[in-house]
Amino acid sequence: MKPAEDHPTVHIRVFGALRGYMDEKGFPYFFEKEIEREGRTAHDIASELHIPPEKIEAVFCNGRIKNIYDPVFPGDRVAFFPYGTPGPYRIFLGMARENLKRARQEKRITEKEGKK
Repeated sequence: MKPAEDHPTVHIRVFGALRGYMDEKGFPYFFEKEIEREGRTAHDIASELHIPPEKIEAVFCNGRIKNIYDPVFPGDRVAFFPYGTPGPYRIFLGMARENLKRARQEKRITEKEGKK
């Protein structure tokens, strides 16, 4: 087995209803995925796994809430959660705040693509 630095990976977990997308492709719910050393966005990783990003309410990275458009790096632990988390937990965990940031970012992306 080669040393970890030869294979930069992230540790991924998929929860709740998002597991159905993993089942469709025969992927496990917990696994390691090789990524570039400079990192990738959680959005790109989800898309590559055939999980529609619009079905993901929260991304946790190393136990903390993270915007789906923020990069993750080799060695990080990433978890994807679907919509449906009860209200108080959404606020307590920071999911509501992160989703507001995500909505603003997606609006900018849509506007930028509309100008092309």
